[in-house]
Amino acid sequence: MLPRNRWFIAAALAYALLGGLLGLAWLAFPGKLPALAPRAHAHLMLVGFVGMMIFGVGLHVLPRFTGRTLFSERLADAQFALANLGLLAMVAGWLAGVPVAAVTGGALLWAGFALFAINVVATVRPWARRG
Repeated sequence: MLPRNRWFIAAALAYALLGGLLGLAWLAFPGKLPALAPRAHAHLMLVGFVGMMIFGVGLHVLPRFTGRTLFSERLADAQFALANLGLLAMVAGWLAGVPVAAVTGGALLWAGFALFAINVVATVRPWARRG
């Protein structure tokens, strides 16, 4: 497995722990956290844990399932940076009450998802050259 795919999996586990900790804090101290803490918790768990795990496993297994090489390793590297930076900025923006950081982070995160979609479609398309 490529190091980048391992980093996606490691990031997924880190986000699961962070999201779980935020969820516990929200339950333990109701009313003490920012109003958007539940939204941050949900995104850390769903995008952070589930999404990053899908990215890491998907980038590893889809080329093997299709018998083709990944369309672009550079796109996958850029996706890793955009998705992680975007999620962290979005969550930090919500927790700190800085909407521009949340919106900017959301746009970066969306760009990371778009790169994944492009890379996967270009890898599994039926007319792609075999590995």
